[in-house]
Amino acid sequence: MNGRAAALTAVTVLMIGAAGCGSSDKDAAGNPAATGAKDASTLNLPRLDGQKLQVAGVWTGAEQKNFLKVLARFDKLTGAKTTFVPTGDNVSTFVGSKIQGGAPPDVALLPQPGVLQQFAEAGWLKPLQPAVTQELNKNYSQVWRDLGTYQDKQYGVFFKVTNKSLFWYNTAAWEQAGLTTAPTTWEQLLKDGQTLSDSGTPPFSIGGGDGWVLTDWFENIYLSQAGPAMYDKLTKHQIKWTDPSVTKALTTLGQLFGRPDLIAGGTRGALQTDFPTSVGQVFAKPPKAALVYEGEFIATNITQETTAKVGTDAKVFPFPSVDGGEAPVLSSGDVAVALKDGEGAQALMRFLVSPEAAAIDVQQGGFLSPNKAVAFSNYRDDIVRDIAENLIKAGDNIRVDMSDQAPAAFGGTKGQGEWKDLQDFLAKPSDVAGAQKQLEADAAKAFAKAG
Repeated sequence: MNGRAAALTAVTVLMIGAAGCGSSDKDAAGNPAATGAKDASTLNLPRLDGQKLQVAGVWTGAEQKNFLKVLARFDKLTGAKTTFVPTGDNVSTFVGSKIQGGAPPDVALLPQPGVLQQFAEAGWLKPLQPAVTQELNKNYSQVWRDLGTYQDKQYGVFFKVTNKSLFWYNTAAWEQAGLTTAPTTWEQLLKDGQTLSDSGTPPFSIGGGDGWVLTDWFENIYLSQAGPAMYDKLTKHQIKWTDPSVTKALTTLGQLFGRPDLIAGGTRGALQTDFPTSVGQVFAKPPKAALVYEGEFIATNITQETTAKVGTDAKVFPFPSVDGGEAPVLSSGDVAVALKDGEGAQALMRFLVSPEAAAIDVQQGGFLSPNKAVAFSNYRDDIVRDIAENLIKAGDNIRVDMSDQAPAAFGGTKGQGEWKDLQDFLAKPSDVAGAQKQLEADAAKAFAKAG
């Protein structure tokens, strides 16, 4: 999630409701919800008895279910009654229309830093109060604070982030092919893919039906191959998408996209496969593919949608180095912003910046927090715990998802911009120049409109 990866950091695992989902001290089965925190709290939040708050975000399924437990804890501490409203895929359009209609939610979880910048420029966001900013400065690395800032004012708190530089693989398929070590280079990854194919299992499951997945493929390759400085320039559209560095990255990506025999279902199948299905294919019995690329949130899909066990049936390795570059560390995140003045919205922001709130969601699984004060012992298994530690240790060296920082019209909207352009590239990977031309045209238009 999208993010999102881009706007859909959405990991759709369990559908649990539509608009107006309320927070509750019970889970979806009616059992008492585990808050992950003792009744006592040191946050000193204000009493908000009788106040109704609304939170909007893209989360559905397990992500939404787990976040409702966070809101339930906030309600218990303050006496407020908080509801969660799903925005659908296009959070920018949903929230923007609510604001323009005079009925904004109190807090929104935006899956793109670029959307935060647009909303702040429009004057729709409320700056964080000093108490919230003080806690943010204590618990968060500079990279996350900067991404939540606009014109030297702090607006955002990144609540959930990802490590989007991971491959998850079916250990049985891996062993059947005689593979014993994880690839550390792009060339070795493709070679192992051929070995898997020769053993009878298609190697790569690609959720090309969700365009944000394809942006993440490109960004990892580009970051490793071109380096962080060029990555930053392309992110800000300081170089064009027709730049030779983009040519090289797309050509490299085409080494896989141009091999339908290495892709589960071939090119057509990949374009018709959404992200959750791409995970399920790898961990079905028998598997329809051997490995799938995406972030740590795949653990949630594996746990709740398959019978595979993370750590035994399902293991993970980092996205490999490309052309001798550093192995990429790519992230994205959902940033909370206040859209209304008043004590309630700022109290919720104060709660979301605390390690107590983050720990509740962390304990549910499939969740990484950028909050340095969250104890690693809250993570449920060694694999995700290691991923979380590596993310925190990377500090300010992390690069944040490129498409998440672009105007939503280019980097975060289903069926247009970069999402569609890379789907078209997956369909015709031999046309690198055509893909670059379209990407540049769409980027130039979106950045010009965004100012």
